[in-house]
Amino acid sequence: MFRFHVVQAEFGDCLMLEYGSPAEPRFTLIDGGPPNNYDDNLAPVLRDIAKQNTPLDLAILSHVDNDHIVGLVDYFAELQAGAAGLPRPKELWHNSWGRAIDPQGVIAPRIVSLMTLNRTAAMPTATNAVLGIKEGNSLRTKAKQLNIPINAAFPNGDLITVGGAGQPVQLGNLRLQVVGPTQKNLDRLRKDWLAWIDKHEDDVGSDDVTIMANSDRSVPNLSSIMLVAEADGKSILLTGDGRSDHLLEGLEEAGRLDGNGKLHVDILKLAHHGSERDVTREFFERVTADTYVASANGRDGNPDLPTLEWIADTAKESGRKISIVVTNRTPSVTQFEKDFPAGKYTYRLTLMPKGDHVMVLTLAA
Repeated sequence: MFRFHVVQAEFGDCLMLEYGSPAEPRFTLIDGGPPNNYDDNLAPVLRDIAKQNTPLDLAILSHVDNDHIVGLVDYFAELQAGAAGLPRPKELWHNSWGRAIDPQGVIAPRIVSLMTLNRTAAMPTATNAVLGIKEGNSLRTKAKQLNIPINAAFPNGDLITVGGAGQPVQLGNLRLQVVGPTQKNLDRLRKDWLAWIDKHEDDVGSDDVTIMANSDRSVPNLSSIMLVAEADGKSILLTGDGRSDHLLEGLEEAGRLDGNGKLHVDILKLAHHGSERDVTREFFERVTADTYVASANGRDGNPDLPTLEWIADTAKESGRKISIVVTNRTPSVTQFEKDFPAGKYTYRLTLMPKGDHVMVLTLAA
């Protein structure tokens, strides 16, 4: 058995893998969604799992952006408070900011120093990065207080990277292989953060809101844990908010690309909620799927129209029939249906019913 649970997370990500057998199901949780998502959507799903008296093998945080981490922090806080009727994860996978990006501890203090009280409104993205670092530390602290092991499946509980992951992790019939980040990606991102700080410390000090806003839009993205999940002959590519070039590097290092540099999976969870900034048309030519999933509600334009167009175009050109699954109807989805009618292309669009907490995609019964 293998099922993919797409939990409503509005502009964030909250996903669940179900595997094992119908008589003895098992679960893994990936990300928790943005503020309020725990109460609104994740908690009801977790309570349903607890009612089945089935194990939650693992909770995974792809990265510390608040639209992925806050729901997990709220969940672990509920466990700390002794809330009844919730499953308890056996392990947490999470790359801390310090271990992944700032091992010398020099970047975070400099970011914090930029976020003075009278300037945070002008630099919301950078402020969110600071909050994400704090929330990541909070999640690790809660896990330790709950005696939930962190990264125990990896050598010495160390940083999760493609090269350092060792063999794929087996949980019953589920196989999880790390395909991102690579150490090269983390080293490059560390340099990007230092360069960003060096460039923009004077901008922030100028009190010029326009300059600060432009600086904010250039904030380096945070690196995601990316995985291929496989069970019963089916596969899911879990991308977090990873960039497609970084993902292709990781897939190659992990030995997942074929002789033509391509990969096909059953389900591809679109990176960064379908943002066009994280993918290219070439990526969808090289990494193909039967089903594409976008968790987005229109915030920041996601899923972006070009992303949906590239998926439809490349599928039609290769003669593939595909499904596109979206958690919310957005202006871009409506425009996509108008510009790329399903009758002329080879896709079927599915929207999560409004008001539902979760949509379940069955890969193997």
